[in-house]
Parts: sequence; C-alpha cells; structure tokens
Amino acid sequence: MAEGSPSGDRQDSDTGLDLSEGSLSLDEPKAGLDMAEGSPSPEEPSAGLDMAEGSPRPNPQDISHVLATAFKDLCTGDFLDVDMATDWIKSQREDGVDQDSYTDELEKLLAEYKSRLAEADKAEEEIIRAQALAKAEEEKALNEMKIVAGEDFDKLGLPPVASSFRWIVDNELLRKHNLICPEDYITEKLPLAKAPKGESEPGYLKGTRKQRDISPDKSACPPGSVTRVSETLSSRPNPSLEAKTISKKTKASQKRAGKESKSWKAEELSEYLSRYENRENYLKNPRFFPPNTLHGGKSLVISQEKVEEIIARRKAEDTKGDTSFVPVFLASPPSVLFSYDKAGQVYEMTIELRNMTSTGQHVRLVPPSTSVFFIRPGKYPGKGGMIAPGMACQYTVQFIPEYLGDYEDHILMESQGSEPFVIPIQAKVSLPVLTLPDNIDCGSCLVGGVKTTAVLCRNGGVRTGNFSIVPEKAWPAPDCGVAATADFVIQDPFRIQPAGLELAPGQNATVEVVFFPSLTEVSQQTFTILCDNYPVSYVTVTGVGELIALELLSVTGGESKAQLGEVTDARAQHLIRFESQNPHTSKEKILVIKNCTRVELPFFWQITKPNLKPLIPKETADFTEVKYNQDPESAFSLNPEQGVLLPCADHEFILTYTPQELKSYDSVIQMVVRNTESPCLVEEGRLQNIPDCRVEDVIALEIEVKGSTEPFNLLLEPYAIIVPGENFIGVNVKKTFKLWNNSKSLIKYTWEKIMACEIMEVEPCTGVIDVNDCCEFVLAISGSKPGVISRNLHCRVEPCPEAVVLHVEVAFKGPFLCIDVPSLQFGLTKQGETLSRTFEIKNLCQVPAQWRMQESQVFLAKRNEEVSSFTIQPSAGEIAPLSLCRVSVQFTALQCQRLQTVLELEVENGEGSHLPVFVEVQTPQACLISSHLVFTEIYSGVPVKATSKLFNQTLLPAKYLWGKLIGSQAASCSVMVSPASGTLGPNEEKEFCIELSANTVGELKDLMLPCSIEDMPEPLFLSISGEVKGLHVTYSIPSGSGVDSDEGQMPQSPCELLLDFGSEVAFKDVVKRQLILTNSTLISAPFTLEAEYFSACLPPEQAPCPYVVKRRGPVTEHAARKVKSEFTAALLSQGKGAAFFIQPSTGTLEAFQQLTIEITAYNNMWGEYQDNLVCKVGDLQPKIIPMQMSVKGCPIFLQVTGPQPEPPIIRFGTRVSGGSSVLQRVQLNNPTPFDIRLDFQIYNQEPDDEKLVDLLVLFGYPFPPAAVAGNEAASNGSTSESEVVLKLDPAAIPCGSIYPALESTDEPPGSDCKEKEISSQESTGKKIVSVLLRPHVGVPADRPYSVAPRQIVVPGGGSSDVYISFTPLVLPDSEAEQRCEGVLLGFMSLDDKLARMVPRKVRRSQGYEAPPFQAHMEAVLRHPLLEVETDQDRGMVFYAVASDLLPARPFNGVLTDSVITQSLKLMNCTKAPLYFRLFLSTPSLPFSFSADPKSSTKTSHSKEGREQQLQHVLYPQQNMLVKVSFHTTLGLLRYQHLPESQLLPGCQVLQLESGERKLKFNQSLVIEHSNYKTQVVPVSAYLTVPVLELSCDMVDFQTCFVAQTKTEHVFLYNWSGCRSCWTALLDEQENLEAMEVFSIFPTKGVLEARKGEAPTRDILQISFAARSNTDYEAVVTISGMLEEKPCKLHLRGRGEHCRKVH
Repeated sequence: MAEGSPSGDRQDSDTGLDLSEGSLSLDEPKAGLDMAEGSPSPEEPSAGLDMAEGSPRPNPQDISHVLATAFKDLCTGDFLDVDMATDWIKSQREDGVDQDSYTDELEKLLAEYKSRLAEADKAEEEIIRAQALAKAEEEKALNEMKIVAGEDFDKLGLPPVASSFRWIVDNELLRKHNLICPEDYITEKLPLAKAPKGESEPGYLKGTRKQRDISPDKSACPPGSVTRVSETLSSRPNPSLEAKTISKKTKASQKRAGKESKSWKAEELSEYLSRYENRENYLKNPRFFPPNTLHGGKSLVISQEKVEEIIARRKAEDTKGDTSFVPVFLASPPSVLFSYDKAGQVYEMTIELRNMTSTGQHVRLVPPSTSVFFIRPGKYPGKGGMIAPGMACQYTVQFIPEYLGDYEDHILMESQGSEPFVIPIQAKVSLPVLTLPDNIDCGSCLVGGVKTTAVLCRNGGVRTGNFSIVPEKAWPAPDCGVAATADFVIQDPFRIQPAGLELAPGQNATVEVVFFPSLTEVSQQTFTILCDNYPVSYVTVTGVGELIALELLSVTGGESKAQLGEVTDARAQHLIRFESQNPHTSKEKILVIKNCTRVELPFFWQITKPNLKPLIPKETADFTEVKYNQDPESAFSLNPEQGVLLPCADHEFILTYTPQELKSYDSVIQMVVRNTESPCLVEEGRLQNIPDCRVEDVIALEIEVKGSTEPFNLLLEPYAIIVPGENFIGVNVKKTFKLWNNSKSLIKYTWEKIMACEIMEVEPCTGVIDVNDCCEFVLAISGSKPGVISRNLHCRVEPCPEAVVLHVEVAFKGPFLCIDVPSLQFGLTKQGETLSRTFEIKNLCQVPAQWRMQESQVFLAKRNEEVSSFTIQPSAGEIAPLSLCRVSVQFTALQCQRLQTVLELEVENGEGSHLPVFVEVQTPQACLISSHLVFTEIYSGVPVKATSKLFNQTLLPAKYLWGKLIGSQAASCSVMVSPASGTLGPNEEKEFCIELSANTVGELKDLMLPCSIEDMPEPLFLSISGEVKGLHVTYSIPSGSGVDSDEGQMPQSPCELLLDFGSEVAFKDVVKRQLILTNSTLISAPFTLEAEYFSACLPPEQAPCPYVVKRRGPVTEHAARKVKSEFTAALLSQGKGAAFFIQPSTGTLEAFQQLTIEITAYNNMWGEYQDNLVCKVGDLQPKIIPMQMSVKGCPIFLQVTGPQPEPPIIRFGTRVSGGSSVLQRVQLNNPTPFDIRLDFQIYNQEPDDEKLVDLLVLFGYPFPPAAVAGNEAASNGSTSESEVVLKLDPAAIPCGSIYPALESTDEPPGSDCKEKEISSQESTGKKIVSVLLRPHVGVPADRPYSVAPRQIVVPGGGSSDVYISFTPLVLPDSEAEQRCEGVLLGFMSLDDKLARMVPRKVRRSQGYEAPPFQAHMEAVLRHPLLEVETDQDRGMVFYAVASDLLPARPFNGVLTDSVITQSLKLMNCTKAPLYFRLFLSTPSLPFSFSADPKSSTKTSHSKEGREQQLQHVLYPQQNMLVKVSFHTTLGLLRYQHLPESQLLPGCQVLQLESGERKLKFNQSLVIEHSNYKTQVVPVSAYLTVPVLELSCDMVDFQTCFVAQTKTEHVFLYNWSGCRSCWTALLDEQENLEAMEVFSIFPTKGVLEARKGEAPTRDILQISFAARSNTDYEAVVTISGMLEEKPCKLHLRGRGEHCRKVH
C-alpha cells in the first residue's frame, strides 16, 4: 500500500504513514505524509505531479499541533540555534581569540547537525522522487489502457494498474533512517520479465478466448462499444505491453471481470473478434507524431492529465494548442560551465541527452558560434542515431581559452518537438581566491585613537596563489611588482598589513586593518586584491570617528535642584540628593547613563571632595586650576566601580549612600574614561602616516551627591522582663516582648545568647524589621543554678552602633531530693561483722538532679579517722525527674563502740540533706528469766507445750543451743524446744516453746533441760515438773446452723442431739449443717464420721471441694457448674435419692480442739429422709446422732427449658380460628434414679372463673397404673370413677359439682397449701376414702388442649415424649381475638415399693400428696384475614376491546386469544401463618390467575376434591403476588347474540345509549382459608364489541338502460370504541347474472374505533349495470370478523333497452 498502489485501500497506506512519520522532523510534517502515502488513487491523477513539484497538500494525520500543545517549547522550539552558534564562532574569530575547546565542540555539533539535516533532506527527496516516478509510471500505464479502450474504458471495469513504487524507492536508504520500506510489509516477489519470443497472439485476445464459454449478455456491453474497443486493441503492434497492463490485472480481478462478461453473448463476441483479426490495419509509429498528441509519444516526466490541462489552457489563451512546453530530451547537466585558470589549455565536458518520451527520437545539435567552444561527434545507444525511450546519447564539448576571461555561448538542440532546446555554455576564470569579505567594517573609533581589526582569510582555490592588496586607485599600476614590495598598504585613515601573501590551497592567514581617524566622520576606502597580477576581488573598508559623549538618562527619584543660597560644586553637571538616613544604613539609587558613542569606553568611578569656592559676580571660573582631592570619608559608593560602556547602550549604576556618622555628606562622583588616546607628534622610527598617541584618563561625567543623617529610633515594649516566682533550673521560661523600629531604615537585629550559668535566648534571634514596623520576640530563660538572675540582654542592631538592652530578672531553684527514712539504724552488731541497710532517694521535682553522698568529715575528724567505715553504693549519680534511686550502705564493725554519725547528701544546684546513722558494737551475754518450768496439764501421749524466756543481757546477738533431757525420768519423757537453736537479738527477751511428751501417768519430779550460749563458759539449766492426765471428747450442734431459731439451740445432753436439715427442702437443693467436736484434753486422737444408710459415694480421685474456682468469668463459671454437677452425681450414684456428705469425714482431733464438721445433704428425689450419723474418736465408744430431712418438689422438667423454679410455658402462638390442630412434642426429663409415672390432666383457665378452692373426694388410689385403670375405671372421658370433685358452695354442705383437679397455675410447686386428708379407717390401714382441699386451678377440659398419652412412665435418669395438641376453636365474628390459657398437671406415682418407702429411712408421697408436674399453655386465636392490594384504586376491573384479536394484517385471520393481566398482592399482616387456596367462583368465565411460585405451597391430602388442590401458606409479614388475567376469545364474542337465559352466570350484555355495546363479566377470586373461611375479591371485566350499521337497508336503482352503469353510495358506521374488520359479500336470490349486474367497492375494510360522539364510517360504492331487459335483486351481507351482527343491504334494479324507451 505504501508503494502507491491506486487500489483505494487507504487503511494500509495510513498505517505506513504513521510509522514513517516518527523519524522525521516536526518542522516538515508534509514530508512524512508524502513519503508514506505513495501514489494516489486514479481518481486523483495530478497528485503525483503536484507532489513532485512540491505543491502543498493537506495532511489529515498531522499530529504536530497535538505534540506542540502537550510539550510546548520542547516540541516547537529548535534544539539547536544555528544562527546563535554561527554568530558565536564568528565573533570569536573576529576578536582574534584562538579557538578554545568550547568553540571546537560547537563547530563539531553544528557540522553534525547540518549533516543530519542533509541526510534527512536526502531521504525526503528520495521518497518524493520515487513517488513522482511511480505516479508517472502508473499514469503512463493507465493512459495507455485508456487510449486502447477509448471512451468505453470506464465501462470495462478493468482493475487498477500495479504500483511500481516498491521497485523505484531506495529501500536501503529508508532502513538507514528507521523508516518502513515497502519490502517490510509486501511479501510479493518481483515478477520475472521474460524475453519476447517472436510473434505471438496478443494477451487481450487470449483473455477474451478464455471466456468464450461464458454466456455474455449484450446489455452489459453494447456491440458498438465492443467493436471500437476491438478495433483499437487489434491495431496494437506490441502485445507484451498489453499482457503486462491488462492480462496480469485481469487475473487479479478475474471474478469481477467474469461477472461483467456474463452479460455478453459468446457468438457475437466471437464474430466481432474474428472479423477484426482478419483486418490489416496498423497504426503509424508514434515517433512520427508530435509528442503528447493522440498517437504521438508521451512524456515520461509530465503526466498526460497535466499536459492536456496545459494544452487546454493555451488554446483558451491564444487558440494555439502546441506542445512545445513538453520536454522531449532532458540534458544532464542542463548547462555547461567551465572553470579554468590558464589560457591555451583544452577543457572537456560530457553532455547526456535522455529521451523523455515513450517513442524513439532523433536529435540534432547546432554547435556554438564562438571559436573557443567545439562539439565532438556524439555517442548513441544504438545504430542509426535513434534514441529509444528512456535511453540517452552523449556529446563532448571542448573549450580552448585564448586568454583569461569569461566566455558565454549556447548549443541548440533540435528534435521532434516544435521548438529547439537550448543548452547554455559558460567559461569562467578559476584563480585562487582569497576569502576576504567584500566589506570590512572597522566600527567606530575615537578621534586620535587607533583601532585594529584582524580578519582571517584563506586560499579558497586549488593551487598556490600570490596575493597582493593595493589601493583601488593604484591599479592598474605601471609596474605590478611595486605594490607587493611593501609590508603594508595605506589609504588614510586605513592601513592593511601585510600587503602581500603567498598561500597554499586551504592555508589560512590573518590580515590586520588599522583605523586611525582624525575627524568625526565616516571614512571609507576600497582596496583591490590581486592574484598573480590579476584582479580577483575588491575589499571596502569603512570606519567612523567619534568623540566621547555620555548622557545621564534617569535617576531614581529624579535629580535635585540646588536650594536658594546653597553652595554646590562648580563643575558638577548634575545634583543628586538623598533623604535623611540613619548611620550605618544604606540607601540606593539607580543611575542610567547612556554611551552616546559607538565605541566601547573603559571607565572607572572616583569620588572627590566638592569645589565649594563661591564665584565673584561677573567672574568666570578657571577650571584649569581646579584641583580634585579624593574624598576618603565619603559615604557614597557606586557599583560597578569600573567596566566598559558598550556602544550606544544604556548602563545602570547603583549609587549607594551609607553614612557612618551623624553629619551631612557632600561629594562629587566622577566617571573617568581611561586610556583615551590623543594625537601627538610623529616620532622617528614609527610607521609612516600614523600619528603618535598619548594615553591619558578623561573625566567624562561629574555628579554632585548630598545626604544627611539622623539617629536611630528603637523602642522595646516592655523595656524590662521580670518573671515572678521561682522556677526550676533546666526548665524553659518563655516571655514575649516587642521591638519597634521607628527609624528611617530597616534594621537587622541579632540578639546575644547568654550561655554561662544560665541560658537566655530570643527567638527569632536574628532578622529584619522594616521601617515603622515591629517584631514580636519570645525570650526563653533556662537556669542552671539556683538563685536570682539579673541580666541585661544585648541586641546588636545593624547598622546602629549602639546595642538595645533588655533587662531580665528571674529566680531559679534547684532540684529537691528527699530521703525516705529519717535515720539509718544499724542496731547492735558484733565486732568484725558487716551490716547493710538500704533506703531510697526520691526526686520530687520535674528536673533531673545530680547528687553525691558521703559521711560527714566533721564526725570523721572527731573519731580521728580518715577513712569512713561506711560504704555507700552508689555514692553519686543522676535521678530523673519524679524518679527515685535505691542506695545501699554497708558498715564493718572494727571495734566495740557506740557510733553516731551523719551521712551528707549533696545535690548539685540544690539544697542538700543529712541522714543520721546509729551503730552499737558489743559482746554476747544471756540468762534464763525463770529456771523452773511447771506444766499444769499434761496428758499421756500428748505433747504439751510450755514457754520459757531467755534474755540477752547485751546489745549483741547471742547464739544459743538447747540440749537433751537429763534426770531419772528422762527415759519416759521426750522434749522438743522450738527453736532449738538460734540467735538472740540485742537486749532481746526471747520466748521458747518447750513441747513435752510423757508416756507415763503421774507426777514428774527429776527432769532438767540444758541450754548452751556461745562464748559463755557455763550452760544454763531449766528444771521441769507437772501432773500427767487422759483423753475426753464432747459433741454439740451450733446455734443458727440453718434451722429455725427454736430448733437451733445447743442441746445440754447427748441424747437430745438431732441434725435437722429442714422439712421444706426443695428438690436438688443443697443443705448444710454443722457438728462440733470438742477435745477438752491435750490428747490428739483420730476420728471417723459416716452416715449409716445415705452415705455419699465419693471416688478416691475426687477432691473435697471440686467446684471451688479462683477465677471468675463465663468459661470458669460454666466449668465450675459442670464440675459441681459431676460431683453431685458422684455423691448420689448409689441411687437412694439422697446422700449426706461429711467434710471432713476423717482426721485427727487435736488437743483442746473444737472441730467443726460440715454435713451437706444432697438429693435428687423427693421424700422424707431419716438416718444416723456414726462418730468414732480414738478408742472411745461410737456416738450415734440422728439426722432427718424432708425434700419436696417435682423433679420432672422440660428438655427445652431445663430445671427452673417457675412452671414452664408452652406457647402455641397465634392461630387461625377454626384451623387445623397444632401438635407439639414435649420431652420430659427425669433426673431421679427411679421411674416416675405421670398422670396428666388439662385445665382451662377462664377469665370469669371466680372459684378459689376445689374439694376432692377420692375413693381408693386416684392414679392406678394403666393396666389396673382399664379394669377398674369406666370410660368417662378423662375422669375416673374413683374421683369425685365437690364444688364448694358457701350456703351448702361441702358437696357440689364434680371437677377433676390438677394444679394451680398461679402458685409455684413449692407453695402448695396444706391438704387435709379425711380417712374413715385407721392411719395404719389402707385409705378407702380421701378428701382433699386445694386451690382452684381451672376447668377440666379436653379442648382446645389435649395431651397424649394421658399416662406415661418416665424412666429414672431418662426422658419420655408427650404430645400436646392445640385445636383452634371457632372464634365468633364479633370477637377479633381470643386468648386460650390452660394448665397441664402431671401427678407423680412410684410403682416400685422400694422407691416409695424404705423402713425407718425414707418415705415418699405420691398422687395428690406429691407436688405435680405443672406447665402453662398459651395460644391466641384470630380470624384469618389477608390484606389485598390491587394495581389500581378501582379494584380488579379489566377493560378490553374485541379488536385486540386483530393482528397487524387482519384479513389473514384473527388471534385465538388476547390476554390482559393485572397484579394482586396478598399480605399476611397477622402473627400466624395462613394456609389458603385460591379459586374462581365461576370457572367457566374467561378469567384465570397464577400465583407467585416463590411463595410456600403445600398439598392437602383430604378426600374431598377441592382439598386436593395446591394450597399456599403465607407466614407473618410475608406477601404473595397473584396475577389475574382476562382472556378475550372469539367464543366469548358470541355471547352478545345469546339471550339472557343462555348467558353464563356473571355475564351481562350492556347496550349503551350512544350505540356502543359491551359485555360485562362479573367474577370473584375466592380466598379459602384452612378453616373454610373465605375472602372474596370481586373481579369484573368490560369487553367492548364492534357495532356495525348501514345508513340504509335498501338501494333501489329503479330502471336503467342496459349496459349503462349507475352508482349509489351507502355509509357503513361503527358505533363502538372497537375496531372492526368487515367484509361485504353479494348474495344473489334468483340467478347468477346478478353477480355481473351489481358490484360493490370496496369489498372489505377496517373501521377504526369511535373517538368522541360521532361514529367512524366507510363509503360503499354500489354499481348497477343491467345486462338485459329484466328485474334484478341482490342482497349485500356485511359481516365482521369479530362476531359482529351482520348488516344486510337489499339491492334492486331493472334493465331496459334503449329502443323500448323510444
């Protein structure tokens, strides 16, 4: 595609464009576009020529503006400023300075930049050239095809020509510049061109013969056009060209050509081709025609379209359309140029003439007229002088110069073109050229000065040349060698040296031009440059002479004028005055001085004292006598002080006024131009014509400056800072203050820092304060030593010489340390021992404290000691703020003494403290307080303790050791002294425990116990005596041990002891009682306590108190409860229902010990328990203590709720009135070890029940087992025959209505009232009749609550299930809600005799005597009601029209069904799930519904049919969407014609006054709940049917002529709001002739629905044309497709012949 193929596939071409643009400069966006686009399409034939000519072309893909917007100067700016670089290099050479490294690098960079630009331009030119050539080739091939095909070229549909761009462009050059070349994306190989093989059939004929089998169509290509094409093609002499341009492309587009050729006929084409093949009509050779004519050769460089355009334009201008402008031959080079340097030699040059047409051409050259030029015979590519297209011939032109000079001539070339072609010939002398510029500008120079300009020149020729520079007037000179003899050449005021140069090719030399003006004018002289005495160039030298001229343009604030009477400097040209300033401040003014000359003036400034000498009136000042005295004390300075004034430029100078003292300043500043040359006499030995110069400095400008001063005005606010109170050292104290600058200039302040003993800093410490401004400072003070600080803080103010003083006063205090002990007591010690004491030093302040502690030197001096006996560790350190330090002090006793000293605590920068120390050093000495020990009570075998005291008579610790007993009774006694050894403290009186154990009974007389004291020579002896006794134990029960106050008194005798655990112990309650064992002797004895029957079974690994936990929390409490439960289960594991756990149950009763034994009673079964506690102590007789406990309560509990004190509540929730029964399974757990039989009874609690108690009369046991009850009890519901309930009446004997009693719902199980039992027999016999009085529970009933089974046995340690059902009652319509409350009582019985009673141990009541199992039941009844919401407020009303059955094409048939759907939302706003089903009241009506499948559904299995339908359930707060649909069918439309008796229920035909007819259908959507209660949702539908009516019932055409047509019009009306599709049928009554007599138009149509009051209508045109003389009758029936009532139109007419009329 980048080849320039004109196929029109621009997408690939654009791709090549984008890739190639990346390597081109953004300054040339068109180049990248032209390079990548290749040749344009055939629709733009002139594009290639325009491209070659460089015409501008829009670039749709130019993104340079996007890059320029995004990257700004990075994209648009030049990365290398060529002009700047060139100027830099040129300026360096003009100044005569050697090229440094920077200039060399710049030259290399510039050369590389130009080289790359040249390469880019070369690549661009190559692409443009290739595009132009490719376009020319394509246009050439295309034009040839157009000439061959003639005017019918476009009709042939030939494919485009192949592009030759890929073969022309230099692919290697494109790759070198990183551009995409055609070979990168075109994989097609170069077609191989075979050599021609003699005469062959033309390719176009071969292509035509290959398609002879195809049946062409004449319409596609007219025979005439084919003839013209064939005639033109048959006359072609070169078949290979046609094969290249047509046959090859025909293969590429064979499909399209095949399609177009199908329309031709093979026979005709074959006839035409065979006829033209036999003709011998040949075209003339194109070379015999003028170029670019119809049959002439075409140009190879200019497109045919361009040629035709130019010819047409010329014809329009001068009515002459010649083609002379078209080049036939192209000369290379287009002109001949000879360069020579010697006369008489022969110079040659070859000219190449290339044929640029498509035909062979002859050429003829007319030689030049000048004798110095000669043309040699030409060389041709072939014989006969014929030059083939694209080939070239060569001619050699000779030049023989006769003398040095310029020659001009031309060669005339004649060819087939209308006009000859001219080739210019020139010859120019080529001598070595000295590269001096034509104009040398020396610039400006001061008059009398000398300026030298160096010019670098080079021999630009190819040989060595001798150059001479002479004045213009001196050439031509009579003697050429005269001018070159001197070293210089002069033309006032210029001199050039050297005057002669001999330079080799490329050699450089420097020529100096000296300019010495003497007048203020522009000077110009011309010099001639000779080479080998031949003038080659001229040099013009110019310069300007000027005088010094400076101008003061502006001054900041303007110049000042002298005041009246003010004395100023006489020579000063200007006066500048400064405002009053403070000393040491600076004020600047900017002076702008212009150098009015074009000469650089070096200058410097000098400051002198003013000349204030007043002038006498009418006296002129003599400035020659004015002396300039330097002013060293001047307050003025200028910047820059010296430099160079550029020519004609403005220069800024900064005049600074800096006063140092309080006075007025007056000075004169002078600009002195240095090294100014002035003319002087010529000295001998100097160069000729150059005056001698004297260098001196000239004062060019004088300015007087004045200024005054005033003192600084600074103010501190406040002027002193006094900090109240005391502050800790090291803590920063900050205060703020201000410094006002009321001076004339800004000040720069610097506050000093005091870093000696205290730190004073000011923030900011340095800065600048503007005029009439202030700065706020923060003074930070930090003290390092306690005390009052009074300082003057200095602030150095620049430029003020005097400092600002801020007075500061602040008080600091040091750290405060406190010792936690008032004194250090070492006590008494022994000589040679080391003691240690510790104490703490606390830092009570917020700063760290450095401390050091040592013994007071005063006390050391008193003891005449140099080294202290105390070691302090650590003795010094630093304590952080609010921290402490622990200090240890060690003392070594070296001698016996009483030492009192002081430890000094020194605190750095703080107050110290003193710590007194006391030490006593002695030797040991001890004695017994009593040497005789008497034991008052001694028991055999029981150790007895007594005390004895040992006193240390000194302040020194004494070590002691008790020995063994000595005496006659020592063998039967043993003694233990505690402590047996140890140390007595200073003056300590220590008591010893002496434990004596005697194994005998009687009096002790001869016993002694020795005691040895360390460092005492004799031991101490203690004598022992006493009486030995036996064992005695007593039992008691403490008062307040858990029983009532009247039962908890301490009994007086052992026979009255009783452990009563209570008569109202709750089930599983743990009751504790205590028993006290008192040993009244000192004899320890083992004891054992256990229960006789209800003993606890505790595993050996079980701990005594396993459920005691130390931590509290959710996890630990749960674990404790679990452990406690396991522990209780282990105690009761024997299955007796109770256990007494004794703790401790075994142990040792110590001497005189009063031991409290805790007896804990555990139970898991009700009953009255009795047992004995057996106590065994030592060898004494066992003690029997009776125990009793009554446990009451029901052990049965629900699995769901678990054991709880209150009766559980079984809730059935909110239920629907009259609904189905609800069944709940209840699991009953029996934690006891025995099987418990439960007999259930249910009672209803009514709100208006006012009974208080129930009287029960029982015959026998009221709750026998189920097997026994089946034999003894009659079938009387739930009440057995043995149970009679007597209703209490206040006015009658206790008898009345019989109610089965169960359990109260208001009282807990443990609060039952006492029951009175009346028996007619003795208490020891079996009860026959029992009477019970209990609180009223409720009314016994089986509805709505029931339980199954009525009797159940719950195994011990297991569970059983009971099913409780609730059958909702039918709620009256007057009540919206009813609460149903009931009580379930389960009476417990024990079938096991051992469980009922163990003689003298336990007895358990049952039946009514035992507390029953009680559970409350609650339920709420409500009416089932669903809330209904419809889409519209009017309800479920459907509006349909019968025309809904009409499709888009109604006459093709009607639809079978049309459905309209509305949504209905059902919501359950109750608290109970509602079960219901939906159905329609009349299923035959055209309604249907569908429920939301997401709602819960269930299927009822009732035997009735409608119960088997799908039911729905809505849980509370749920909703369901029901879609109700109305179906419109054709069968439904027939109802409008039925009588009312045959209509379905709910169907009604409505005839409105407006003529409209509707069918009304009434239906109900029934919601049937599970209790058969229904909700009705009315549903109605209005179906509008079409009503057709004719404007008349009969049309009478009367008598008409035969064959004469008569027409009448009848209107067909539609009175309904429904469309109607009608059809008119003609029915004949007598014969078929009426079919051809009467006609109706139209026969069918559609009437739209009526809009408004007027009906819609159609016009029926009825025609009558009689065929014979007879009467005709017919009936037109108009019927609709929507079951409309047919309309009949009677037609009548008579035919009559014309003759009968006459």
